[in-house]
Parts: sequence; structure tokens; C-alpha cells
Amino acid sequence: MVSLEELKAIVAGILQVGDRLDSLGPDSALLGGVPEFDSMAVVSILTTIEENYGVEIDDDEVSAEIFESLGSLLEFVNSKLA
Repeated sequence: MVSLEELKAIVAGILQVGDRLDSLGPDSALLGGVPEFDSMAVVSILTTIEENYGVEIDDDEVSAEIFESLGSLLEFVNSKLA
């Protein structure tokens, strides 16, 4: 199971925002809430998750709802690991 802190580290590293995401919690918005969070970030985050955790994410599984918040992204990632 992936922790919120692990996921925040992945997102912060890809967005190159340093510790700016440290204060964010599971309800914190990603899409529309973090200016650097764009379509390229989505692709990079999904690729990193696949590589780090050995899962495969199909294109038809990806939706805007997954990236609404850190919590929704975390829930998605952990569902892939279950």
C-alpha cells in the first residue's frame, strides 16, 4: 500500500515544486489547485507509478476524477495494488 507521503513525494518531484506540497492533505485539489499540474504531469505521474509499483494503468482507466485530489489519486493507486 502506498502512503500519502510517498505519493506526495512522487508528485512534488515530478512537478519540481520542492516542499510546497508538504502542507497538502488528502482533500487538497490537484487539477486546478496546483498550477504546475498539467497533462504532461499526469502522464509523468502515471508512468512513475507504473515503474515504481509494477502496475499497468490502461488509458481507459484514467479520468479527471482520479486527479481531483491527492486522496483520489492515492485511492486509485492503492486500488491498482490490491
